[in-house]
Amino acid sequence: MTKKSYFSKKIKMNKVSEILSYITEVAPIHWQESYDNSGLLVGDANALVDKVLLTLDLTEQVIDEAIENSFHLVISHHPLIFKGLKNILVDDTTGRIITKAIKNDISIAAMHTNIDNSYYGVNRALAEQLALNDLNILHPNNSATQTLSNSATQIGSGMVGVFETEMTENDFLKLIKEKLNVGALRHSELLNKPIKKVAICGGSGAFLLNDAKCCGADAYITADLKYHDFFDADNEILVVDAGHFETEQFTKQLFADIILKKNPKFAVQISSVKTNSVHYFV
Repeated sequence: MTKKSYFSKKIKMNKVSEILSYITEVAPIHWQESYDNSGLLVGDANALVDKVLLTLDLTEQVIDEAIENSFHLVISHHPLIFKGLKNILVDDTTGRIITKAIKNDISIAAMHTNIDNSYYGVNRALAEQLALNDLNILHPNNSATQTLSNSATQIGSGMVGVFETEMTENDFLKLIKEKLNVGALRHSELLNKPIKKVAICGGSGAFLLNDAKCCGADAYITADLKYHDFFDADNEILVVDAGHFETEQFTKQLFADIILKKNPKFAVQISSVKTNSVHYFV
């Protein structure tokens, strides 16, 4: 993957908290799921930084990249610290990453299900890559809309939209492979029906399959489906597992766009490390 950087000629120092606030204006932390751990995880909210490194997953290779290039803020989509930690030791990967971050004054933050649940978040980024129109939240939360920057916005899980023109199932699967650069697709039985209305959920989305069926979608794109999940298509909908990394990969660019819209003079770089833990033999 080509390294993408957006360095301004005049770089301005900003507090870590200020940079994070650009994202939480679009996706407040309290929108995250109860099990999640979004926000600042390591470091100092008041530390001054001149640039940020963006990644989907914070691996040891990513923290090494941050150290090598003098980044003092890394924002990932998936939280480095997700479960309770009883100790921080260099014997395991998480411990080494945290130790390296502290030694090198690097703050670590994650924006996970809060940006998943935002109308302007992960699923919208995926929908735009697929050229879906008339976008709506697939499963709105109980309070359907929330006031955000003086305007109302939908919050909830997944998204549903339509193509400008319908296409065959084969063309639909080819489109997913091309736009998401997927090594291989898993899908339910083809139904020989045209595809026009599509539901999506970046990352793990088996829990939204019934919502996709109920809204009348012709197809549902998500990831991390189990064997029996494909049976639940019930010959009503084409279900496609396009991969967790693949369906969320555009989140890095989403972070960059949000930050630069608020602060065009701040230096933003997307990590050159491809963090997908799944490899394909084809």
